[in-house]
Amino acid sequence: MFKTNEYFDGKVKSIAFDASGTPATLGVMAAGEYTFGTSSTEYMTVVSGMMEVTLPGQKQPKVYQPNETFVVPSGTSFNVKVETDTAYLCLYK
Repeated sequence: MFKTNEYFDGKVKSIAFDASGTPATLGVMAAGEYTFGTSSTEYMTVVSGMMEVTLPGQKQPKVYQPNETFVVPSGTSFNVKVETDTAYLCLYK
């Protein structure tokens, strides 16, 4: 079944599910800045809104728009800034 997750005092919420054998979450972030850690490789796709993302090893952030995907290696952390409510899909591999 589904599992709900809540982070950063409720400003980030997601629902975990199984996407054809691949663990996944579908979530929403309120405007703000966040740092996330990874325990597996994450393929994150922006669904609506936009994300300014600083990936491990990068000094400058990159903006991701709807339908754009970025990959975060396992065992790292990354920074995200969103200016409006933003939805995402994350696949874990």
